[in-house]
Amino acid sequence: MRHALHCTTLALALSMALVACQARQGEDNAAPAKAATAAPKAMPTQTVASEKGAVTVTTVAAGLEHPWSVALLPDGGFLVTERPGRLRHVSADGALSAPISGVPTVWAEGQGGLLDVVLAPDFATSKRLFLSFSEPGPDGSAGTAVASGTLGDGALADVKVFYRQEPKLVGPNHFGSRIVFDGKGHVWISQGERNDRPTSQKLDMLQGKLVRLNLDGSVPTDNPFVGRKDARPEIWSYGHRNMQSLALDPRTGKVWEAEHGPRGGDEINLPEAGKNYGWPIITHGINYSGQKIPEAVGTSAPGMEQPYHVWEKSPGLSGMAFYTGQPASTWNDSLFLGALADGSLIRLSLDGDKITGEERLLKEVGARIRDVRVSADGKVYVLTDETDGKLLRLDPPKK
Repeated sequence: MRHALHCTTLALALSMALVACQARQGEDNAAPAKAATAAPKAMPTQTVASEKGAVTVTTVAAGLEHPWSVALLPDGGFLVTERPGRLRHVSADGALSAPISGVPTVWAEGQGGLLDVVLAPDFATSKRLFLSFSEPGPDGSAGTAVASGTLGDGALADVKVFYRQEPKLVGPNHFGSRIVFDGKGHVWISQGERNDRPTSQKLDMLQGKLVRLNLDGSVPTDNPFVGRKDARPEIWSYGHRNMQSLALDPRTGKVWEAEHGPRGGDEINLPEAGKNYGWPIITHGINYSGQKIPEAVGTSAPGMEQPYHVWEKSPGLSGMAFYTGQPASTWNDSLFLGALADGSLIRLSLDGDKITGEERLLKEVGARIRDVRVSADGKVYVLTDETDGKLLRLDPPKK
């Protein structure tokens, strides 16, 4: 976030103050690139406590520079994005590859960079994957974008950018972004409002919107704003701040999202078509300065949705994964979220859609948790967002 966008001393001072405040929320600055390749080492383990019993934490890989997202490969390996703009392969035994070539040009400044990586639904045969990233524009502007490509031996091929947030704006903050497939031929893309609050309520702009597209990038004909001249047809829901968590509940097919509040007011939503989720008109947070949000009228207003779940003190949510279909596990029917500011992995207990409990794991690790994924065999994988970032595997407590 320490990217000076203005040339005057006053503007620089304001920018530095914003940086300091947002660091408390868990939002951060990009680091310079590096390209070293690390060999696998013995995987250290530690035991941490949980409400359900002891959890074994194994370091699968280290030496990652601000890793942002991890995708679990069918062969037991991983793909990991590093925010400065690198995509890496991590083998099942922890060997870290050289950067995979063919990644689109990334605007790696402030909170911008290479963000989410997900495997296409037909990855086993197509080797296709999707990447979200901050894309550079003219005159120092940038915006969230999504590209697809085919994974080969150390390189991406047939790379195509099929979604671009428009218009591109100047500023280093609030890009989002996560990608989810709903199993019905759609791809969902979460974004931020680029720290330009009013854009979230403007339907002719894509900032602060949850987007739903067909897998080829075209707009589904049943999107809620199709046919409206004053609205972008890509939009599914609006009034969002900075969505860094997105997941599909495999039990119901519902998409869940979580987003950063400002100082307080992180929230979970179950976004419905065409609904307005309120930012910045309604919020449970205040400005980083300690003052109220200028546009805010309170925590509710007519025509605006209440959050499904809210934290009055912001944990700094990033990454989300459901843990279901594991009846032998003590963690079955849970929702995991990474917490940047809190330095923990949040586990929410679920009874259907109802959130019945919360615990915070990995406080002993002392790191910002950027992403979380669940494997088919019930292991939980998390990324720590540090200069020496790690990929960790959690083995749940035994019954």
